[in-house]
Amino acid sequence: MLRQNMKGRHKPKTNIARRLRRSQTPAEKLLWNRVRNRKFFGFKIRRQVPIGPFIADFLCVERRLIIEIDGDSHYQYGAQKRDMEREAYLRAQGFAIVRFGEKQTIESVDFVLQVLAEKLQ
Repeated sequence: MLRQNMKGRHKPKTNIARRLRRSQTPAEKLLWNRVRNRKFFGFKIRRQVPIGPFIADFLCVERRLIIEIDGDSHYQYGAQKRDMEREAYLRAQGFAIVRFGEKQTIESVDFVLQVLAEKLQ
């Protein structure tokens, strides 16, 4: 899930990103274990990366691909509008975005990895 830094004046984004790295969701942990340390076709994938006013769940810098794992908060009232605004900002910065659901990632991590392989190749 892409998280907006709402308290940017009080906490640097890097501190928030560090905290998010320590409190990953089960789906984020599962995916991270499969892609970390260039395990995934040699691509360097980073997690919880500040980009402007947002923090991306995962980022492949060399392909400019953001990977988002959407939890329940993305299905609440108003979340779709915020997600669209975030995506518009990030696309304007030259990033492509691929989104997966938390449940989808846990139940079908191999499918998620297959889609990522297609996007990154």
